[in-house]
Amino acid sequence: MQQLREYKRFWFVIILGALALVLQFGAHQAGIAQLLITGLGILLALLMFIDMVKTLRSGKFGVDLLAITAVIATLAVGEYWAALIVLLMLTGGDALEDFAARRANSELQELLNNSPQSAHKVAGETITDVAIHTVEVGDRLLVKPGEVMPVDGTLATGPTTVNESSLTGEARPIDKQVGDTVMSGSVNGEASVYLTADQTADNSQYQNIVRLVKQAEEQPAKFVRMADRYAVPFTLLAYVIAGIAWYVANDPVRFAEVLVVASPCPLILAAPIALISGMSRASRNGIIVKTGTTLEKLAQVKTFAFDKTGTITQGKLVVDQVVPVSAVTPATLLQLAASAEQHSGHVLAQSLVAANSEPLLPATDVKETTAQGVAAQIKGQVVRAGKASFVTDQTVDQPDQTAVYVSAAGIYQGYVSFSDQVRPEAAETMTTLHRLGVDNLLMISGDRQPIAEQIAGEVGIDQIHAECLPADKIQVLAKLPATQRPVAMVGDGINDAPSLATADVGIAMGAHGATAASESADAVVLKDDLTRVSAARKIAHDTMRVARQAVMIGIVICTVLMLIASFGVIPAIIGAVFQEVVDTVTILYALRARTDR
Repeated sequence: MQQLREYKRFWFVIILGALALVLQFGAHQAGIAQLLITGLGILLALLMFIDMVKTLRSGKFGVDLLAITAVIATLAVGEYWAALIVLLMLTGGDALEDFAARRANSELQELLNNSPQSAHKVAGETITDVAIHTVEVGDRLLVKPGEVMPVDGTLATGPTTVNESSLTGEARPIDKQVGDTVMSGSVNGEASVYLTADQTADNSQYQNIVRLVKQAEEQPAKFVRMADRYAVPFTLLAYVIAGIAWYVANDPVRFAEVLVVASPCPLILAAPIALISGMSRASRNGIIVKTGTTLEKLAQVKTFAFDKTGTITQGKLVVDQVVPVSAVTPATLLQLAASAEQHSGHVLAQSLVAANSEPLLPATDVKETTAQGVAAQIKGQVVRAGKASFVTDQTVDQPDQTAVYVSAAGIYQGYVSFSDQVRPEAAETMTTLHRLGVDNLLMISGDRQPIAEQIAGEVGIDQIHAECLPADKIQVLAKLPATQRPVAMVGDGINDAPSLATADVGIAMGAHGATAASESADAVVLKDDLTRVSAARKIAHDTMRVARQAVMIGIVICTVLMLIASFGVIPAIIGAVFQEVVDTVTILYALRARTDR
């Protein structure tokens, strides 16, 4: 509605301006042309005054007063063509802002444009096209080649390849097999596949991202208010220069000539366009930034706090050590454990099988005891793998790490320990953040102190807070001194959601659909890559620099033009034309925030 109103005003000014041109230069009716433009100017000035009052009531200070004064002053001294150009500048600037914002926001809009709307539901031998919101968990769906996956689900047939670029920024096709999960919004490859719905459309990954995008579009940017604060001294400066010029020249025309070049458009347009451009650049790099305020704060962050599991580490346990206590070799011990666990769905069982390089031995009479372990017949003997108390009655040495203990024929054979591997890009991320001016890097973890210290040492963390529950994480953030704020928190799990909401900037690692964390965060990293956190910091810093520079360039040029106009060397109509150039320069400069550097 706001955009439609601005376009109407712009076209209204163009049409009446064209009519005034015809009247003056075609029909030689200068008086009627002046009357038409004067009426137009008074009407739009009144509408701008109403808008200004609304702005002041919302707690902001704009520069509408300066624009209104320029229009009224030029009309009062008979410079009605200059007034028309000022009106074209103001209404055209608003229309241009909308165009530039939509252009800068194109990457965010692409997510919305690709949103799946329907699905092919399979019931027996019948395939029916249904609305996406009617799909229920457990429904069997057909996805044809090149179609978008309608909901999060599990492949019932395969293999296929999917393109997840709209979700993660990764353009490389991903191979998927039967039993693999796929995300809504990813594009199917060249094979038709059947899919079992794991989520409804509203709860699927793509719709979660769409909700984030809508929030990013709807939330106002705080830096616009900062630009409004620039308007206070700028408006006073313009009035002072114009008033002195009028007094010295004893000519009210000089007052109008100065105000005509005192355009508010650099303040009105440059900052929000730069912020939207920065949000667009972030989206293109796999980061959804919900508000312009987030970019402003992120550029000022002095402390980054990280969760450990799933954020600094990969969040999945892998085999670390194989420790036999009998005559068996480490390779045989691992083979026995993997063979016993090969049919189990437990996460440690999968890690054992993945780490084993020997052929898996046939296992029969497999019995799995929940939360205890697995027993199976292997080579004529009972092999047990699981907790120490499950595999043997004797007292055994237990490492600090997570471990699977193994016995064969009732004799304890040893254990296999696991560790959560540090992300390979974690150390690079910390180094980059330090280089970008972040003084303090924290790790807040629920793990034990020795493990936390080991991980922190590997990646270059400055401070460690271990054995923290979710409430403890909030306390750590709250107790940070003012010299270390603003603070950004980076996490990925449900337990991180409270601390993400508490921090000045919450950043969620949302590549695996951590819905609770993503919804409570201010920004969401869509790709499973920690370097995107440091990239977000750089984008925010670049964006705010461009925004400030665009505003200051506009103010400096306008001030120079005002000083020149105060000597009476710039006629009002020429000054109005100059202002169009100033507006174009500042807007184009603000769009630089959209470009990767």
